[in-house]
Amino acid sequence: MDTMTENDYLIAWGLYAFAALGCLLVWMRMTRWMWRWLREPLRLLVAVLLFAPTIIDPVKEKYAPAVAITALDLLFKVGNNAWRAISELLMYGMIAFGIYLIFVLIRFPIERASNARKEQAEAARAAARAEDERDAGQPFGGAGDDRYGRPPLPGNPQRMRVEPRL
Repeated sequence: MDTMTENDYLIAWGLYAFAALGCLLVWMRMTRWMWRWLREPLRLLVAVLLFAPTIIDPVKEKYAPAVAITALDLLFKVGNNAWRAISELLMYGMIAFGIYLIFVLIRFPIERASNARKEQAEAARAAARAEDERDAGQPFGGAGDDRYGRPPLPGNPQRMRVEPRL
């Protein structure tokens, strides 16, 4: 019996998905040393290559991995689905990279603002350290304005409290 049942078809796709996920994890491990703006598109490209399906039998609606169909058609000349598989790979690639570009355009200003906040916080900590070093020579430190001799925390909402005088 040479026909594939629905159960065999689902088992084959499950095994392929498991193997493709393993290959993707290995690729992520291999590319973790790279610069982020190179690493992320390469990972996306491999994900598209591994997980893009193409139709092989329009009557039965059977699908197969596009990269496997392309390799089999080009290497062994077993069918005429190579151009369809390549066009579907390009289509899925363009869709994935378009979504990735939108994600990057949203993420870039958020990261820039986060880096600016980190730089401001570091500058405030450096200024506080410089003030502590300056006040170190006084016998009571910087206890002139503070009751307990501790400098107020930067960005502390309790600093804005006004206490009434009697």
